[in-house]
Amino acid sequence: MALATLRRRWLKSTPAAAAGLALPLPAGAGAVAREVVDPMGSPLAAADVTVTALDTHRVAARGTTDPYGYFLAALPPGRYSLLISAQGLRPHRETIETGPGAPPATERVWLQPAEALQLPTAGTWLFDPPHTAIRFIAKHVGMAHVHGRFERFEGGIRIAPDMTDSRVHVRIDASSITTGNSTRDNHLRSADFLDVERFPHIDFTSTRFAYRGGSKWTLQGSLTMHGVSRSVALDTTYLGTVNGGYDQELRCAALATAELHREDYTLNWRSMLARGIAVVGPTVQLELDVQAMYRTHDTPTPPE
Repeated sequence: MALATLRRRWLKSTPAAAAGLALPLPAGAGAVAREVVDPMGSPLAAADVTVTALDTHRVAARGTTDPYGYFLAALPPGRYSLLISAQGLRPHRETIETGPGAPPATERVWLQPAEALQLPTAGTWLFDPPHTAIRFIAKHVGMAHVHGRFERFEGGIRIAPDMTDSRVHVRIDASSITTGNSTRDNHLRSADFLDVERFPHIDFTSTRFAYRGGSKWTLQGSLTMHGVSRSVALDTTYLGTVNGGYDQELRCAALATAELHREDYTLNWRSMLARGIAVVGPTVQLELDVQAMYRTHDTPTPPE
């Protein structure tokens, strides 16, 4: 996981592109190190960096570059998707593989000016579950964070000729919640929390797409959970379209986040805490990392 405080030392007196960064690594851990610069080659501070495990779709590390444009994180060995983004610049995405041992040489990432992203073609776009993740982060009794995800969901996007009139619908199987702890997961499915027997689905339906400039949008809509509907705004970064995947089909991608308050959905955190039920805290950070395929007569069916 990412380390909150990183100690930097130059390994040798060479230009920044060839410099290495040192980080005390836990036994068996690997690392990723990047130097991020803007189109002029200047250090790019506060660029957003997200490292996601390809096998579980869980976020393994998340942070921002330091004032000198560097990001360094220790990671378990494995394959990851690395996403680096900054306002007004083209996002950088790559697949990396880490192994145990010393941190690798720091690689430079040169972000380029963002081109005006082509908006998705009007029509129906279907979520591709193997390349889409619905994740959440919650406080555990005000201390550590609980990371989880929903493994089963469906949905799509109806793109209108006027983008602001477009609509999104997501239906989540509430019983598919997983946090890596079966006891906690069963408790979250129980009547104390999601009550999946009575409320098997969590639904989000958008009502409006609001453009905020650059690649940023806000999706206004309604989230229904535990039998209660509340207005929610998804802060969304549109990542563009590409031909690729199973059969070089047309795809679009976006990353959306929102903060939910459990008590808005009658999940009374204070009452639960008083009764000794302390699984997750009162607020939940929700993240949707979406890829969708443009529906045609020969759109491929995603694998199970």
